[in-house]
Amino acid sequence: MQTVRRGDAVVLRQGCVMDEIRLKDYRCFREDQTARLAPLTLLEGENSTGKTSFLAIIRALWEFANDYRVPDFKEEPYDLGSFDEIAHFRGGRGGRAETFAAGFSTTRSNKEEGASKPLSQKFDVTFGKDGAVPVPVERRFAFGDTRIADRFKEDIEEDQVYVLRVETHRGSWEMRVSRDIRYSLQDYMMPPHFHFNWSSVSGESREGDPDFVPLDGSPPFCSEDYEILREFPWSDLSSSGVRPFASAPVRSRPRRPYDPSRPTRDPEGDYVPMYLADVFTRRKREWTELKKRLQNFGKTAGLFDEISIKRLGQRESEPFQIQIRKSGGKLKGPLRNLIDVGYGVSQALLVITELLRPQAPPLFLLQQPEVHLHPSAQAALGSLFCQIAGKERQIIVETHSDHLLDRVRMEVRDGVGTLNPEDVSILFFERDELDVQIHSLGIDREGNVLNAPDSYRRFFLEETTRSLSL
Repeated sequence: MQTVRRGDAVVLRQGCVMDEIRLKDYRCFREDQTARLAPLTLLEGENSTGKTSFLAIIRALWEFANDYRVPDFKEEPYDLGSFDEIAHFRGGRGGRAETFAAGFSTTRSNKEEGASKPLSQKFDVTFGKDGAVPVPVERRFAFGDTRIADRFKEDIEEDQVYVLRVETHRGSWEMRVSRDIRYSLQDYMMPPHFHFNWSSVSGESREGDPDFVPLDGSPPFCSEDYEILREFPWSDLSSSGVRPFASAPVRSRPRRPYDPSRPTRDPEGDYVPMYLADVFTRRKREWTELKKRLQNFGKTAGLFDEISIKRLGQRESEPFQIQIRKSGGKLKGPLRNLIDVGYGVSQALLVITELLRPQAPPLFLLQQPEVHLHPSAQAALGSLFCQIAGKERQIIVETHSDHLLDRVRMEVRDGVGTLNPEDVSILFFERDELDVQIHSLGIDREGNVLNAPDSYRRFFLEETTRSLSL
């Protein structure tokens, strides 16, 4: 495992997967809820039960913990609106919640100096209201025996007050700092240790720091406590700074000719044709490998047998086409423009390219990747997810496809790929009046779904019973 130092924080750069998500008063989730995540997590439930909101809070937590920017809850593909659309509305006299909270846990590999026990971290944040915008007002960090909480609030007497509370194996302490006009909310968003002149950084020794007030009979804050905070990993999730990939449920329409443009990622996949053309033109070895992987999936899913790029001019700035070939038996079919084949091909291509491209992001948040696909192709997607998901790449999928889910269960049962039963989580979202309950389900080694409530798949069972006239 590689360990690097960023400022004063230690960033552990291997084996990072979100283990669970915690929610309270967020959208349709009123009560404290904890949902188990795994390398491959499937979100199931009726429409409007909070699955997309769940994906949105995962991205917000990831990016807030990674670069400490105030989350943008209106960024595509998740436009959640203002604070009043996000904080839970309890109905009647309950009104709207004044704050909402979310958090996650993550486990990192720890192979240094013979250590084998994973390192567990927790990060939680409470959001308040600034005008119409949700903003963080309190954060809580946990790592082993160390607990850190900080909050930023308006105080009538002191104007703006920043409060930091620290707890280690030695005791607990609190620091209160009155802020002046030089400090903003974005300043506060930085990790707590950036706000102070740490004596351990300068090499000085300050036993009994007067800024930290001991709590509950704790001893004075000393250099040993400084060192503990200095080595705290600060929940830096990303090993590379790459953002999670979040796909939209409705993706880009195919075009007959594509005009080259900058291949910048977007939720609808408009960039994918440009990315493919760029790899084809500039990185032949990479194109050969990517083309092979795309065609392997295309054949397995019954979508296409060959994919190619056709330039319509000599220069890279001129238009190009994406062409697809589907063969039949011993006959080799003609190359056809992407727009002339089934719509499911173009919709699937945008997702599988992102999954199969080199240097793919460590976290995928996918909305209904099975859209426009035949059941056999939906099942093939389930197999692909099982091949890609792992300890360093996490896939979270909102899906309405039984074929995709059943293929995942069978792949784990049959030992295809590297996923064990504990590497798959099924989250079932169930409506309860104005609230939604998240049920964390699992699968066993026979592929059976575990811990399912009576309502799980009730519709499908009733339809099957009706079709058999039972």
